[in-house]
Amino acid sequence: MTLNPQYVEALVHRAIVLNELGREAEADAAFRRAAQVGGEPRQGFAAHVAAKLANQHAALGDAYLEAGGLAQAIEQYQAALVLGPAFHDLRYKLGRMLLQAGRALDARDHFEIIVRARPAYLDAAAMLGLACYLAGDGLAAKDVWEACRERRPEDPRVEAYLAMLARNDVPQQVPPPVATAAGDPPSAGTGRSGRKKKA
Repeated sequence: MTLNPQYVEALVHRAIVLNELGREAEADAAFRRAAQVGGEPRQGFAAHVAAKLANQHAALGDAYLEAGGLAQAIEQYQAALVLGPAFHDLRYKLGRMLLQAGRALDARDHFEIIVRARPAYLDAAAMLGLACYLAGDGLAAKDVWEACRERRPEDPRVEAYLAMLARNDVPQQVPPPVATAAGDPPSAGTGRSGRKKKA
């Protein structure tokens, strides 16, 4: 990479290694760089231009979220992902916002995409479990959280989710995370999807 920073394969390999080490922010940056260098045009824009526009949509979404405009923030993040579908840090934040908006099934779709692409992204896996539970699928939530516990047994959040699941099977009583532009930890609230499950 020192000889050729445009070497896409090296960028991707570096991102994978960083992700396995749990250095998710650095992994995201490396994945983004690889997408900018070697990605195909998106929406008629060169890859690096599409990436820049995606980040600008996300920044505007953060501004809307800070101002209390959750619906507008969601729209901006959706626009960002059209331009940068591999930007899983943005997809993660969108999933959290969708949970806050009570759209658990939509959030589940996004977290599933992240977990398929980045199996080591355990924060996304934990949120996938929460989205499953809020969507009414307690069994799927249990499977996801137990897998998370095996890989990160010291995570108190996963233990709390599993304890809650053992006590209560009423999805409305699970506190969904409140998304913020800064990516704060989950806080109290309620929400449940009104969208029908996909066939």
